[in-house]
Formats: sequence, C-alpha cells, structure tokens
Amino acid sequence: MSWQMTAVGALMRATRKRRFTDPAGGAAMLARPKGDPSPPWAITRALTVRSREVGGFPVVSLAPPGTPGTGPVVVHLHGGAYVNEVVRQHWELAQAYVEGLGCEVLVPLYGLAPDHHAEQALALVAALLEELAAAGRPAYVSGDSAGGGLALLAAQHSSPAARGTLRGLGLLAPWVDLAMANPEIEAVERRDPWLARAALHEVARVWAAPWDVADPRVSPLHGDLAGLPPVDLWVGDRDVCLPDSRLLRDRLVAAGVEVQYVEQPGALHVYPILPVPEGRAARRDLVARAGERLGLPALA
Repeated sequence: MSWQMTAVGALMRATRKRRFTDPAGGAAMLARPKGDPSPPWAITRALTVRSREVGGFPVVSLAPPGTPGTGPVVVHLHGGAYVNEVVRQHWELAQAYVEGLGCEVLVPLYGLAPDHHAEQALALVAALLEELAAAGRPAYVSGDSAGGGLALLAAQHSSPAARGTLRGLGLLAPWVDLAMANPEIEAVERRDPWLARAALHEVARVWAAPWDVADPRVSPLHGDLAGLPPVDLWVGDRDVCLPDSRLLRDRLVAAGVEVQYVEQPGALHVYPILPVPEGRAARRDLVARAGERLGLPALA
C-alpha cells in the first residue's frame, strides 16, 4: 500500500468517517444543497463538451475536438450515494476515457435524492441505451459506487435491443445491495476509514421509495444476472462494498457471465478515481479494458 493511500485513508477517517457512523448523518446528507455539476474548466478547455436532455435530465458529452457523435461510446455513471453531485474526480475519469480511447464519453446527470428517486434514474439510463442501440453504437457502461450499482441495474433491466449494444460493464466498488445486509460487512466496516452503514440506511430508504431497499429494481445483487455482458470489477479491501463485490463476482460466474475481478490490498472505496498510485494504475487498466471491449486501440 502506497504512502499516498495511507494518507488519503487518514484524511477520510478524520473528515468523513464520523459523518457516516452517525445515524443522523443520512438526513444531513439528504438536506445538503447540491453543488454545481458542470465539468471543470480544464476539461472544457481540452475537450469538446456538449449537453442535451434525455428523459428530462442532462446528458453531458465529452469528446476529442472534431469527433462526430458516432461509433463506440463509453457511458459513465457517477457515484455519490445517490445524493451527491458529480465531482471533479468523476470528470477526470471521463476525460481519461476520452483521451485514452479517442471516443465520445457520455455522463448522464441523473436526479438525486431526496427530490428524485431510483425509478427516474433507471428510466434515464434505459432511454439513453435505447438511443445508442437505435444508432448502432456499441457501448461500455462504467460506474463508481452508487453509479456502479446503477450501471448493473441498467444492464439487467434493459430491453433486448439495448442489451445487445452493451459490450461490457466497468464497476468500481459498486453499491449493489442498498440494504447492506451481508454479515461480512461488519468486519470490513471497522477497517474502512471512510464509509459506514449507519448514515447510508436513510439515504437508501429515500432513494428507493416507494420500493423496498432490497427490491431488485434498486439492488442489482438480488436481480437476474444471466445474460449480462462481460463485467470488469475493481474494489479495495478496506471498503464496505468489498463483501458484496465478492458475492457479486461469485454470482456472476455462477450465472455464466465473464468477470474480471481486481481486489486491491489496502485500497479505499472507489480507489481507481483517487489521486494515488494504485488509482492511476487501475484507471489505465480500466481504460484499456473498455477499449478491448469496444474494439478500440488505446491511444495512451
């Protein structure tokens, strides 16, 4: 484990862990005003950035200058516990896809709790995949944390046409069971310097409404995994998402789905988007894997 990962873990324990261990923390997260979801200036300067609406929500396109909106595409679904807006680290991952593969990357800005709910987010991603399928555009869908759960849900609940356009899923520490009922989570939770379940229970309840948090329409671990495209999954071993990621891996294999699984020793939640050596290496692997799935050569 790098000293940078150790330092980030210490920072998270000092600034974030208490918020998640407090049962009232979920209500506080839900009440917090949302920030500006716009891409950072450094990205808008380097890439062609466009935005359009799909199903009433913005979908931001990042592409190399002069790139037409055709051909293979990466869709990235950002994390943030379904309550926090897209942030710089998410945009930087999208930029890494663009610059590494030379293709368009779409970032749907789905509505967040408490004003929006799971059903709307799933409908948005489903509509976007339908558009890509109708245009004959192969897609690789990635997502981190909550976005990883949404990516898996979208694949499970997509139409046959939309599923046919999917070439793979890239999941970074996906939140795949909103109930977080796996008994093995407790031991990992003590080692995780960032996340805890106490605050997340209320967020999950509000996001899932009117469905139960264990409903397969919000918790893909409980849904049908057969017939999914190949899944690439990255998770750290100091992450409360670890036990369910292992369980997801095992269930995918049992369902006959191709899985690439990477479990990084000492790594925190969504480590591939963190500014640490392990994260940079994982991002390179993620971009390369997306390129292989889409049939695109890596440019860098």
